[in-house]
Amino acid sequence: MIPIIDKLPTYDKRIIVTGAAGFIASHLAIRFVQNYPNYYIVTYDKLDYCASMRNLDSIKDAPNHKFIKGDLLDYTKLKSVLMEEKIDHIVHLAAQTHVDNSFGNALTFTENNVLGTHTLLEAARECGNIVKFVHCSTDEVYGTSIDKDEPSGEDAALMPTNPYAASKLAAECIVKSYLTSYNIPIIITRGNNVYGTHQFPEKLIPKFIIRLIKGQKLCMHGNGSNKRTYLYVDDMARAFDVVLHKGEIGKVYNVAGPHEYTNLDVSKLLLSMMKPDEDPMDHIEFVDDRPFNDVRYNIQDNAIRALGWRYDVQLDEGLRRTVNWYIENWQTHWDQDITTALLAHTRMMGDGNKLSAITLDAMTD
Repeated sequence: MIPIIDKLPTYDKRIIVTGAAGFIASHLAIRFVQNYPNYYIVTYDKLDYCASMRNLDSIKDAPNHKFIKGDLLDYTKLKSVLMEEKIDHIVHLAAQTHVDNSFGNALTFTENNVLGTHTLLEAARECGNIVKFVHCSTDEVYGTSIDKDEPSGEDAALMPTNPYAASKLAAECIVKSYLTSYNIPIIITRGNNVYGTHQFPEKLIPKFIIRLIKGQKLCMHGNGSNKRTYLYVDDMARAFDVVLHKGEIGKVYNVAGPHEYTNLDVSKLLLSMMKPDEDPMDHIEFVDDRPFNDVRYNIQDNAIRALGWRYDVQLDEGLRRTVNWYIENWQTHWDQDITTALLAHTRMMGDGNKLSAITLDAMTD
C-alpha cells in the first residue's frame, strides 16, 4: 500500500491575515512573511476600493505566502480556506474604517464589520483548530467617555458615537461571546489612529499630503481642535506581532501612540515639511465639521507594554517617511481614480474596483 503523504510543507504556524491588501494588514503580512520564514501566511482580501495588490508586492513571490481573493461574507469559501490551508492562527483586520463614509453608508459598515466578523468566527468554530484569534478593534469604541485628562484603560465604559465605532463595538461583543460560548481563543486590540505608507488617501494625513502635492489647500474639519494620538504603521504591526505571540487569551490590549496632536497641529507639521518657507495658514481652509466628531481618544496601554511592546517612531519622523512615500507612489499605487477621496467630505462605497462619492452637502440637502 502506498502511504498517504501530506503535501503541505511543515510550518510552525499557519496564519491568515484578513484585509491584507489594505493598509495596516499589508504591513503586518509583510512583517510575518519576512521575519518568520517558518510561518505560512495566507493573505485574504476582497479587494475593495481602499485595497491594492501593490501593497503586497514585496512578498508576492515569497514561498511562505499565498494570497486568496475572497469576501468575509462568503462562509463557504472562508471555511474552505481555513480547513484546506490548515490555518491555526487568525489575525482579523478586514473592516470598513473611514468614519466619514459611515455617516452616509452605515449599513455597509454593519454588514462588513459585524456580519463579516461573525462569519469568520463561525468558520473558525467549524474549523476547530484555531490556537489564537486576534481581532483588531479601535479606540473609537470608547467614544466621548474618555474626554478627560486621565487616560482610560481597557475596562473603561464603551460609548461609541458614530456608525463606524458602533459597528466595531458590535463586532467585539460577538467576538467575546465566542470565547465564552465556544472557547474560541480570542484577543482584542484597540489602537489609536494609525498612519503611514499604503494608506488609502481618504484619511487625514495621506489626503493632506496629496492635496499639498497637487497644490490644493488643506480642508480642515471644524476649527481643527479635535485631538488624535497617532501611531506609525510599523509600530502597530509590531503590536500585533507581540499580541499574537505573547498576548493572553480573553484580554483586550490598548495600543497607544506617543503624543496627542490636534488636527491643526498635524497640518502645520506637514506644511513645515512640504512648504517650509510659507505661512501655513495660507494653505488651510476651514470647512464644515462631521455630523459628530469626538474630541479625543485618550487611552493608556500598560497591558501591552507589559508584554514588551513600545512605540518607536515619533510623529515627525513617521510623517517624513510617509510624505516621501506618497511623493513617489501616489499617482500609480491605486488602480482607480482617487480624486473623490481627496474631497473635504467624501462618501465612498466600494463594489470591487468601482467607486462612487458624494459630498456632505449632497447628503444633507
